[in-house]
Amino acid sequence: MPRKSTAASRKKFLTEIKEHLVEMKTRLFDEIESQLKAQREDIKDGAIDTFDLASEQRDREINFILSDRDRARIKQVDDALKRIRENSYGKCDSCGLDIATERLLAMPFARLCVDCQQDREREPT
Repeated sequence: MPRKSTAASRKKFLTEIKEHLVEMKTRLFDEIESQLKAQREDIKDGAIDTFDLASEQRDREINFILSDRDRARIKQVDDALKRIRENSYGKCDSCGLDIATERLLAMPFARLCVDCQQDREREPT
């Protein structure tokens, strides 16, 4: 009987994580769209002096970096959703053991268990 309970709780957990990941992806897209809209509004403002132009260029560079980060996060979310579909979600890519539920709740796109992540961080670069 405990096996059915475990399977049912696992299914519920995966459903909740999937919903959380989809919400996270939606928020990321909304943030990116908001940033792009703000940039378009700034461009429409018209006359720009040299100082403003330099400041605007710096802001664009920062936004470009942020959008790279957003793209990476969206990819992580998509990869996690794919692993859910393939029934491999929650397994460590390195050792194959289950990733702790607490870790997945904190980082739903985690691919490594805590031990393997710590080992990777200790490796010289």
